[in-house]
Amino acid sequence: MSLHEILNIRFLGNNIGAYLTCAGILLFGYVFKTLLSKLLSKLVFRFIRQRTEGVSEVQFQALLIQPVAIVVFLVTVYLAFQVLDYPVHSSELKRNEPWPQVALFRLYQLGIIFGVAWIALRLVDFMVLVFRRRAETNTSRLNDQLIPFAKDLLKVLVLTMAFLVMLSRVFGVNVTALIGGLGIGGLAVAFAAKESLENLIASFTIFLDRPFAVGDLVEVGGVTGTVEKVGFRSTRLRTAEKSYVTVPNKSMIDKPLDNLSLRTARRVTFTLALSHATTSEQLRGIVQDAQQTIQDYPLTKDDVQIKFSALTPAAKEVTVQYFVETTDYEEYLNVKEELNYRLVELVEKHGGTFASTGTTIVHLPNPDRLRGLQSSEQHVL
Repeated sequence: MSLHEILNIRFLGNNIGAYLTCAGILLFGYVFKTLLSKLLSKLVFRFIRQRTEGVSEVQFQALLIQPVAIVVFLVTVYLAFQVLDYPVHSSELKRNEPWPQVALFRLYQLGIIFGVAWIALRLVDFMVLVFRRRAETNTSRLNDQLIPFAKDLLKVLVLTMAFLVMLSRVFGVNVTALIGGLGIGGLAVAFAAKESLENLIASFTIFLDRPFAVGDLVEVGGVTGTVEKVGFRSTRLRTAEKSYVTVPNKSMIDKPLDNLSLRTARRVTFTLALSHATTSEQLRGIVQDAQQTIQDYPLTKDDVQIKFSALTPAAKEVTVQYFVETTDYEEYLNVKEELNYRLVELVEKHGGTFASTGTTIVHLPNPDRLRGLQSSEQHVL
């Protein structure tokens, strides 16, 4: 039997040659899918190179090679089965077709939709990477807040579109009628998801009104922390204790919010408790010199308030209040520490003393020993 005759032997509706051609296409697609995906990624990158803002071709290919390879392989599967007498078109799938053929075709459609959606998601990641590089050259912190939000929004849109296409192409659902039907039941859904919708609207309000940005130190609802991320539903804060607090966006706009990072200065207020041994002359000298010392310091404002405010049984109290012109917390602590040292030196210079707030401990003798002493005294008498 010749090779031509062998290739023409028919089996399950197709000859051996058709099966070999199908297997060859599948093998070609499986072996060269990565190479083909690299070539396609390289070709696409050439068209967008001028707008990549320093993102390398290697980074672009690292994002796209895997999803493109899957789509390339699925395309080769489609081409391979075109050679065979196999229902590959949706119009050919009748109700009387064998269920394995229908199931395989539906599975193939799901794979194509999944692969295309994956490519779209990776392109979103690439766009975010480009915008992050642009944001590095911009001092505005709005980009740090807007980029993660836009990334999440675009990915939700891509997944929603993929889900609708899947319903329409794979399961034959009338998407238009489905969306119209949702309008009827939309009220019930809206009431059920009332809190989520309010938080979503609040997220857009935050971006439009911009009461804070990523990196700002804010206080809202009794929580103080640095804004790390603004999402669809909530805002994430990092507190001074390094805990990660999630605050609903609705609370970020409904409750009074104090943006501590926008303060022009930080206030320092405390009380100096001087002992009653400090004379009035010493007290006046301490107050005057402290006023001048704080006013002359480079990072303090002129509105310094130092007053002999109270006379208590325990001490002579002097109230100290001034403002440090800095928004940096560490610098604020350094200024406060330095001025505290200078105030202590002033009190010592004028011969004043600080009031003691300690508790005097009186040691009583042992009761048994006390009774023994009393008995001895009575015996002597």
